[in-house]
Amino acid sequence: MDEKKGSTIVSEEYADLIEYYLNNPKSLNQYVGADIHYMNEAFAIVHLPVSLITESAISTFGYNAIPKLYGVTSEASLQASGVYKLSQSLDLRGRGVLIGIIDSGIDYTNPVFKKSDGSTKIISIWDQTLTTGATPFGPEFGSEYNSDQINQALASQNPLGIVPSVDEIGHGTMLSAIAVGNEVPEQGFAGVAPESDLIIVKLRTAKKYLRDFYAVKKDVPCYQENHIMWGIQYCSELARKLNRPIVILTGMGTSQGSHKGYEPLPTLLSIIGDYPNTVAVVPVGNEGNRKRHYHGGSKMSNGYNTVELNVGETDEGFSMELWGDAPGIYTIDILSPSGEYISKLPLSLRLSKEISFIFEQTKIYIDYQLSQTPTGEQLILMRFKNVSAGIWKFNVYSQSTITGDFDIWLPMGNMISYNTFFTTSDNDITLLTPGAAVLPIVVTAYNVANNSLYLDASRGYNRDNVVKPELAAPGVNYIAPNQNKEYVAYTGSSVAAAHTAGIVAMILEWGVVRGNAPGLDTIEVKNYLIRSTIKPKDLTFPNRDWGYGIINVYNVFDILKRTL
Repeated sequence: MDEKKGSTIVSEEYADLIEYYLNNPKSLNQYVGADIHYMNEAFAIVHLPVSLITESAISTFGYNAIPKLYGVTSEASLQASGVYKLSQSLDLRGRGVLIGIIDSGIDYTNPVFKKSDGSTKIISIWDQTLTTGATPFGPEFGSEYNSDQINQALASQNPLGIVPSVDEIGHGTMLSAIAVGNEVPEQGFAGVAPESDLIIVKLRTAKKYLRDFYAVKKDVPCYQENHIMWGIQYCSELARKLNRPIVILTGMGTSQGSHKGYEPLPTLLSIIGDYPNTVAVVPVGNEGNRKRHYHGGSKMSNGYNTVELNVGETDEGFSMELWGDAPGIYTIDILSPSGEYISKLPLSLRLSKEISFIFEQTKIYIDYQLSQTPTGEQLILMRFKNVSAGIWKFNVYSQSTITGDFDIWLPMGNMISYNTFFTTSDNDITLLTPGAAVLPIVVTAYNVANNSLYLDASRGYNRDNVVKPELAAPGVNYIAPNQNKEYVAYTGSSVAAAHTAGIVAMILEWGVVRGNAPGLDTIEVKNYLIRSTIKPKDLTFPNRDWGYGIINVYNVFDILKRTL
């Protein structure tokens, strides 16, 4: 790889901004001398010296321009979702369909990813972390390895000497195996669509400056929004180049954002998921019972709500976001564990403020934006550094005669410990982004053994009251291979999303490859699946937990037989 080519993209000396430029390069004229990479006609990524990203970067560049940090969303039955019955009766195994997985990579040497002749099921691996191979078209970083190179590696005594891409944490390997893996009877494992082909994107981990900005520990796997966006774009362009239908799956999520799905990544996923022969699938998240969401506002006593946040001993820093419904106006005051009081923030159109404490080492960086593009809602972003353990209290005041609601979210997954939580929390609206976006198929996890919802599954709806998740799929104690070829039990909504991606591949085989319904897109496939769901007894549907019910692909074709 040319050392200059893409160097600003991967360099720790450069920061990344996401700009929604809508095919108007003149809108980027403010970035004089910056390195700009155009992802597509909607988004461009701007690379600036990292020294320009100060604590007031949100006020300087805008909230949506600063990439969000995403984490993985997981910690066994094919009969339950109708896959086995359908594959036997209609012989649908995902033939001719691509599944693009943007995650932690893949153990491409695992036999579950080989065809019957020993060749690979993988069309391409784009490893964003490597510089030894050719860069892919479009993005000018990482290394791309095609199926010929992977087959050459598989035939070698030293595969990694030819294709040196590995999956260090196993999450991407697990997702890929669930979607397309060969049956391994002795392990009780079988992938859903074993004759689909894979496009794999191994994501770079987030740059240090961004981890520092959001106060995320260096040992926690997390990924930048713009790198995931490049992966989505790559999968889409390669599928169009090959003229094949594709399911796009990412097992990542973030609790940052409005929870309405208007941030850059969910916007891109919605644009691409609307293309013909393309379906986007994402997990809802695993935040339902972790006490990381507070909901308040409409029933304020004395004109304010008191929010209590317990901060654990091991959490030295984190971010917290308050989103208030427009046209309401909110402000806060702060009481630290030692009793130090910070008076109400002044009302402002846009404010960036650093708060220091006399008796504690804590610093809080606050960005206050009265109207956040494009939702028009108010945002108060708080970033805690060297935070003291104990109970922090925030009084949230309504400063408007129009009373609405507000929501506050803490980081997801392992970005904070379980010991940091709201003492009074709300399990609803705990879905992660991009699961809050309207267009993608959003999947929650349930336990096939007893037909119960996964205990920690995130709940909907999104903040526009759109039904999310739409579907429930197997996702508890799901046996699948890890990066060491060991078969272990996985649990989480990304497991359920991978299962669903395989089911969608079967529908695309029937509709697009066999010519029964050419041009299928995300919305059409979603509606097929919703109409065919199995609904647990004694519940009203749709609901915030199960969406429209349990996925069953056999029912899809049973309905189609009666309507076509």
